[in-house]
Amino acid sequence: MAWPFTRSPGAGRPEREYEKVAAPKKGRSASAQSRPGRSLALILIAIAALTGGMFASGHTTPRLGIDLAGGTSITLTAKNEPGQPNAINKTNMNTAVDIMNRRVNGLGVSEAEVQTQGSDNIIVNIPKGTNSKQARDQVGTTAKLYFRPVIATEVTAAEATGTPSPSASSSASGKSTDKATPSSSSSVTPSASATTQGRVVTDALKAGSSPSASSTPSSSASSSAAPSASASVDPATAKLQSEYAALNCADPAARAKAGAGAKSTEPTVACGNSSGQWQKYVLGPAAVSGTDISKAAAVFDTQNASGWKVTMDFTSGGSKKFAAITGKLAQNQRPQNQFAVVLDGEVVSDPSVGQELSGSAEISGSFTQTEAQDLANMLKYGALPLTFKESSVTTVTAALGGEQLHAGLIAGAIGLALVIIYLVLYYRGLSVIAIASLGVSAILTYVLMALLGPAIGFALNLPAVCGAIVAIGITADSFIVFFERIRDEIREGRSLRPAVERAWPRARRTILVSDFVSFLAAAVLFIVTVGKVQGFAFTLGLTTVLDVVVVFFFTKPLMTLMARRKFFAEGHSWSGLDPKRLGAKPPLRRTRRASAPVDTKEA
Repeated sequence: MAWPFTRSPGAGRPEREYEKVAAPKKGRSASAQSRPGRSLALILIAIAALTGGMFASGHTTPRLGIDLAGGTSITLTAKNEPGQPNAINKTNMNTAVDIMNRRVNGLGVSEAEVQTQGSDNIIVNIPKGTNSKQARDQVGTTAKLYFRPVIATEVTAAEATGTPSPSASSSASGKSTDKATPSSSSSVTPSASATTQGRVVTDALKAGSSPSASSTPSSSASSSAAPSASASVDPATAKLQSEYAALNCADPAARAKAGAGAKSTEPTVACGNSSGQWQKYVLGPAAVSGTDISKAAAVFDTQNASGWKVTMDFTSGGSKKFAAITGKLAQNQRPQNQFAVVLDGEVVSDPSVGQELSGSAEISGSFTQTEAQDLANMLKYGALPLTFKESSVTTVTAALGGEQLHAGLIAGAIGLALVIIYLVLYYRGLSVIAIASLGVSAILTYVLMALLGPAIGFALNLPAVCGAIVAIGITADSFIVFFERIRDEIREGRSLRPAVERAWPRARRTILVSDFVSFLAAAVLFIVTVGKVQGFAFTLGLTTVLDVVVVFFFTKPLMTLMARRKFFAEGHSWSGLDPKRLGAKPPLRRTRRASAPVDTKEA
């Protein structure tokens, strides 16, 4: 039998005293007691919007990490070169990450991750389907930067449109310029045959390794005038012209192999992207190396208001080399008055030269700030006194990753089932509110993980799955704190609706303090740890924040609505709020004190 909680106004404290307890304080907005439907509507709208965004983006499942999807994880440790004790710093490490990203992308790898780990480590995560040995060879070697004279260039056939290809124009002031302007004489036309291309290479190399004005290729040269592969053409030149004719820079695999094995003292072929079009180049021997650069920076030209430019300073030995090559290039016509900045075999810039330069130079043109900074970083990387040692390599097959994910999901399901069983046995009817809240939290967590994959590159790894499992207990703990506060109020003899409102402020403080401690621990763990442990910390922090959102906008309003139902309000034995089962105190009743008897005899 349920304990009667209603009192008549004349017995005990008046009923209006209970109403004063439940009413919000003056100056505050109405609480969820008066309008709980608004909070519920708000969180349901948010869930619908996030779910709709997930389906609209096409990313309906969380992105899996290497340990779950399979792949290779490479840890590289930076080492200082002799005489450079302070080379390992944030700027140099970030530049190294950018270069390694370019290398991995050059392999045609999608969804690869390159990130710093601590102060001196770089983690490269490459998903399945990639040649792990090739990837290790690519990312583990020190970058090589060279300045090579351009002998010939042509827009790759797959990208050609029949219009003149953009190329670098010479500057009137003699500064190196990287501004793209159309020029019909800048490159071999796309329609040139392989034989004509062979003549271009042959003519350009006749004068030796350095280009000259007389060796400027002509795109209109006829195939009949081209030399055949005879004794007059040395094997190295024949091999070079064959590679140039066959090179298709629109193919990522061909770009990665272009110039492979060529020494810095030999001519080579290379690819580069200019104004959105892939171009192929014949380049002369390296005239200046990246180690000859002492400083490179992206600066804004405030004097001429010409926009962003890149400045370079050379060492004493580099200045002499740069003066020699620019003096020769300035005498030639396009494209042989250009030098190519070649990083890891790819042309990242091909500015033209109008006069001899020495100790310093500028590369100016239609740069955005980001483009100028990227080019400056690449130039600086050639002089980075850093080498990287391979510390560890972890290879996970897709099958093993699937097994780990399957085991993690089973563990999560078992943990969730045990929590639900406990809630049902101990809280009975209240468990419906707790289970619904857990469901809302699970939906929000899943949707956000799916959206954060393409947004910030979040990958669900095994530690992150563990963090989600731990979060089940943290979320359930918040419901238990709230429910126990309500039950305490009922034990004091209060009816359900006032008990909910009196219990909420106390439970709210406890929940916020508990979640703050959990979030602080997750934040510290995320900052001080590296690698996969950060996945655990990130997931734990995310679910802790969602716990606060769910408790405030779903659990509390839903409890307020349920308190108005007869099943809960009258303390049904299966509601979890039965006063008799909870040992509630009986309502206090006041009795009138009997009047003192009057002694009639004395009267």
